[in-house]
Amino acid sequence: MASLSEPPPEINHDKPCGIRILEYSKKSKLSRKTHQTIVLIVTFLSYASYHASRKTTSIVKSALDPQSPDVGLKVIPWRKKFSWVLGDGWAPFNGSDGTALLGEIDVAFLSVYAIGMFFSGHLGDRMNLRYFLTVGMLGTGLFTSLFGVGYWAGVHNFYYYLAMQMLAGLFQSTGWPSVVAVVGNWFGKSKRGLIMGIWNAHTSVGNISGSLIASAMLYYGWGWSFVVPGLIMAFVGLVVFLLLPISPESVGADGDDDDDLHSPRKYGEEVTKPLLRSDSEAKENAVGFIEAWRIPGVATFAFCLFFSKLVAYTFLYWLPFYISHTAIDGKYLSNEAAGNLSTVFDVGGVLGGILAGHISDRLDARAITAASFMYCAIPSLFFYRCYGHISLALNMVFMFICGMFVNGPYALITTAVSADLGTHSSLKGNSRALATVTAIIDGTGSIGAAIGPLLTGYISATSWSSVFTMLMAAALVAGLLLTKLVVAEVGAKISESRAQGAPTLRSPTAALDA
Repeated sequence: MASLSEPPPEINHDKPCGIRILEYSKKSKLSRKTHQTIVLIVTFLSYASYHASRKTTSIVKSALDPQSPDVGLKVIPWRKKFSWVLGDGWAPFNGSDGTALLGEIDVAFLSVYAIGMFFSGHLGDRMNLRYFLTVGMLGTGLFTSLFGVGYWAGVHNFYYYLAMQMLAGLFQSTGWPSVVAVVGNWFGKSKRGLIMGIWNAHTSVGNISGSLIASAMLYYGWGWSFVVPGLIMAFVGLVVFLLLPISPESVGADGDDDDDLHSPRKYGEEVTKPLLRSDSEAKENAVGFIEAWRIPGVATFAFCLFFSKLVAYTFLYWLPFYISHTAIDGKYLSNEAAGNLSTVFDVGGVLGGILAGHISDRLDARAITAASFMYCAIPSLFFYRCYGHISLALNMVFMFICGMFVNGPYALITTAVSADLGTHSSLKGNSRALATVTAIIDGTGSIGAAIGPLLTGYISATSWSSVFTMLMAAALVAGLLLTKLVVAEVGAKISESRAQGAPTLRSPTAALDA
């Protein structure tokens, strides 16, 4: 029997009610591994739904503007059969400037998304991430659905759709900083690369599922193509609210002795103060925006991602169009075939993200891995442009390789690198920088994501070779920006090798502890 002098057990009000229900049904506390599994599944579904709702606009373009060059719509070959669905388009997008108006909506969405990313990270480190992510998902679902409501309401005002997309972009910016911060809280540096590389497949899963859902719903009216993904987004948002544990201390999870989350390292540095702090220590102030920029490596990786994402998003928005307008083995592919073929790039990207994460874990060298992939992307882009037209098989091989080397560093930087820097040793144990650092890095990258496709629209009118030259130059700059960090990592590896060859010398850890 408990002593009367013992205080009653403290109720953790931050624990999600879904976790409490699971623990009550099991009559026992959930293990750390179970919590980690829940985190990976829930955050995977969360960001996949973000990408699914984001993909909808490109699918519906051909219904809004029948003259749109967008080739992502898989029902284009059925235009004659379903002409009553597509009709003559939807005002104001079916006029002579319809394509330009749709382009303005895309640019507005990406611009607000990039700007909102910086503010979202700042807020995310100062709020409960579960509540913050839930609000972001519900808001995204609401404004995505309201865009589709214009179909039944008969709205033909361009500014209505522009406002809906901008608001959706603002709420979408809450997603990435939040999910990376949560995953970073649960997995230490030694495990992040591979785990987050596999986990990052949610991007491709979201894009593919979003395309399938929007295309299927288009048959019933383009409004459903927005409302259904919006409702799915809202539903997953509720799942996040009910189940997502944002950190081990928020649910009282047991520690993992093998997990270096307690003492993260960066480029050979050690932290003597554990990141898993007591409740009194956890109330420290979150890292400021300017202070986060000063964390070693943040600015470097942010600008590297600017150029890396410029290349990746140019492929995302323009690859199907490029394929359909390039003769492969002397033949031009249909819009549907070009759209299907372009998915090979995404498949290569999934493998690239996993490989980059695994290699960086084994080498304990994020910068070397990212720079190597960016340099390898240059010849892969060259070969794809010069030899991809010879045959369909060669086109698929070179496209797969391009996807692997282009998306590999992009996935690595936005996941494992962001989580590493958010728990950098210079923070002296303060872990409340994950969302801010992630937002800075991905927000800067998102600016490049908006600029790349925009420049491609102008340059492609002159020459596609010039577009690929721009992409190769961007990949080169991305790699060169990491030179200083690569040199530091190489130096650390050489020092480590020498230390292993001289056992009488004290290790760096022993020197710090002395």
